[in-house]
Amino acid sequence: MDIPFLPELVLILAMSVVVMYLCHKLGLPPVVGFLAAGVVCGPGGFGLVKDVHQVEMLAEIGVVLLLFSIGVELSASELVRLKRPVFLGGAAQICLTIAAFAGLSFWIGMGDVGKSVFMGFVVALSSTAIVLGELRNRAELESPHGRVSLSILIFQDLAIVPMMLLTPFLGGQGGQLLTSLGMMLVKGLAVVAVVLALTRFVVPRMFLTVARVRSRELFLMATIVFCLAVALLTSAVGLSLSLGAFLAGLMLSESEYALNALEGVLPFKDIFTSLFFVSVGMLVDAGFIADHAGKVAVWTAAIIVLKSLAAGGAAMALGYPLRTAVLTGLALGQVGEFSFVLAKSGVDVGLLSHGSYQIFLASSVATMALTPWLIQLAPVLAARLCKDPAGAARPPGGHEAPSDHLIIVGFGPGGKQIAHAAKRAGIVYLVLEMNIDTVKREKKAGEPIRYGDASYPAVLEHAGVKQARVLVVVVSDLTAARRMVSTARKLNHDLKIIVRTRFVGETPELLALGASEVVPEEFETSIEIFTRVLVEYLVPNQTIERFILEARGANYRMLRTPDIPLDGQKLLTPKLSGMDLAVFAVERGAPLAGRTLEESGMRREHALTVVAVDRDGKTHMNPDGAFGLAEGDQVYVFGRQEDLVDKKWLFSAV
Repeated sequence: MDIPFLPELVLILAMSVVVMYLCHKLGLPPVVGFLAAGVVCGPGGFGLVKDVHQVEMLAEIGVVLLLFSIGVELSASELVRLKRPVFLGGAAQICLTIAAFAGLSFWIGMGDVGKSVFMGFVVALSSTAIVLGELRNRAELESPHGRVSLSILIFQDLAIVPMMLLTPFLGGQGGQLLTSLGMMLVKGLAVVAVVLALTRFVVPRMFLTVARVRSRELFLMATIVFCLAVALLTSAVGLSLSLGAFLAGLMLSESEYALNALEGVLPFKDIFTSLFFVSVGMLVDAGFIADHAGKVAVWTAAIIVLKSLAAGGAAMALGYPLRTAVLTGLALGQVGEFSFVLAKSGVDVGLLSHGSYQIFLASSVATMALTPWLIQLAPVLAARLCKDPAGAARPPGGHEAPSDHLIIVGFGPGGKQIAHAAKRAGIVYLVLEMNIDTVKREKKAGEPIRYGDASYPAVLEHAGVKQARVLVVVVSDLTAARRMVSTARKLNHDLKIIVRTRFVGETPELLALGASEVVPEEFETSIEIFTRVLVEYLVPNQTIERFILEARGANYRMLRTPDIPLDGQKLLTPKLSGMDLAVFAVERGAPLAGRTLEESGMRREHALTVVAVDRDGKTHMNPDGAFGLAEGDQVYVFGRQEDLVDKKWLFSAV
């Protein structure tokens, strides 16, 4: 069978392999290589690929699968919480960008008001594929600037529809504007109603039926069909395919099928998304760029600067600090994929000439190519701009910072668990959070939470970092976590700093910056997995806990067992290799209850030393052999880690 497009497709994929290899060796973002490959292969380059339209069709599938995977990773409840940044932040970014470029275009004489406003339209959109892909690779999608960027991108996907409807009117070829907008609103509401009905009644039953067959192929096919079907539904009513794919992902996000669905589409997403970047590069005429390099450079700089200011201004309008605004602005400083669709419509109705269209294409591709570097540069630039703590978000006046307390930075799921445990243990704690909506909500719920960026010395000082005992950093932004650790260590050399990070490889740098302990998520996950495996094979609990202690090594010196009571006890960690100091509660009916230390043979038989006993609020230091233990005593025991694990039965009820 002859497939006319197959040779060109093989050529594109082969070039993609070479490009990815070279980018990896040179340390360049793959996106840059894909865009360059598109310029070389396309009609404006060497003309190796003739049928650009076929590539664009495949590329659209990549964008659809990308948005589907983002929807699966995000939950519907999380999206509801994002409604303020989506609509307020997104509207602010769109309006500021349109106003800036409409004014600039009109000032330099590019055309009348309609053409100037249209130029604002095509520049206002950012690249969902590049931004979310880069933020995911950097593990920053859950960070404050990641959430703001995602929110604004969602609004942009919604805004493309009215922009497409308004384009003919700006070119003087429109009909009834109000009628068109009204129909769009009715269709949008109808889609929302259908999606809600599917989510509640159809999708769970459909995937339950498919999952019961236990066929991986069937589940993958059902997932892809479901994704594309919802995308087609939104496209049929005039909305974008990618928006439909995003809604399909949201429908699955909170179900038990989410992870399987995500794993199935990821390989396809990566292949088709790379085709998208190649197709974008193919739109550019290399010869035209060479002849108008100056104009392209000026427009590229103008787009990045003005769009970054607009997106950063939108983040600040939401109440975020300057650092988050800088990171958000530079992340959204490029032109998006849907801008090319809009630009083609503008050419058809006379809003863009051929020359203006090519300058726009070249400048847009240049902004896309620069985006990975801008995202990498953003933390450095933010650090320089934010040196002055006067720009930091300060907690409200009148608060007296506690002492000997726990400071929790970040109030996501991890921060909430730590706060809950601290509350049960009677530990005084204070939370610092950069999401203003979270702060308002949790403060109403009675949490001791303040709005502030913990990378600023002023914010940490207001939180009483110099008087605190422990600082726990549970934020998703690794760059911000580094700054927080470094700043906190400079302010308090005796502070215990515990940091949660995603990967084991990030541990050495955080320790070098001053972290006392680093808890990598992937490492703890692996420990949890092998623990469950050993339990399944009926390995004794003491042996399992000994394996855990050995695995955690030097970074996990505190003995953590589920039997240690949460009554405000303190775990002390001597700097003796293989030794530890733990606290146990004497339970009713325990072998030690009612016996003296001499009778129990703690030191003689069990190789353990009791260094202190807490009873009724009074601490008895270095008790002698005649000291009797009673139910409810908090006993501080010194010994080898494995002995502490093996002998804890002495304190437990028989």
